[in-house]
Amino acid sequence: MTKTQRQHRIAQLLASRPVTSQAHLVGLLRADGISATQATVSRDLVELGAVKVRSADGVRTLALPGAAASAGAAPEHLRRVLSEWVVEVVSAGPVVVVKTPPGCAHVVASALDRGVLPATLGTVAGDDTILVVVDERVGGEAVAAQVREVAGLEPLRAVARPRRAAPSTKRGR
Repeated sequence: MTKTQRQHRIAQLLASRPVTSQAHLVGLLRADGISATQATVSRDLVELGAVKVRSADGVRTLALPGAAASAGAAPEHLRRVLSEWVVEVVSAGPVVVVKTPPGCAHVVASALDRGVLPATLGTVAGDDTILVVVDERVGGEAVAAQVREVAGLEPLRAVARPRRAAPSTKRGR
């Protein structure tokens, strides 16, 4: 595992659960099959800019500066971005397609990538379209419905598809 990969996993761990010490973090990494000493983890935390913060229940935990400052604001930020920029949301299997006005997809994708909706695994943004890959155990339709709700869009209604005309039995002569 490279240093960058290890630091990425450390950032994920700090974002997903309370981590109370470097020794606790070393144990979490070990549980993920990542071997790292406390000295290595200490250097990684310094490079990532991690700080100790006091949580709402008074426990001191490690956090990254952006996460420490915006943890409470993330759901509100997502609501604001989705309600302002999302115009359509549909799903196909474990993929959700989010449409925005031209030039706005990257803003919405960035908000979705911040992990407020835990079933989203990642996004790919174009100019006005975002592909959101979701955990298949949750399913694309469930996440699409959640995105539509947060965006303030109407729930998607089943659309009756036009029936194809039956083939003619008359033969031309």
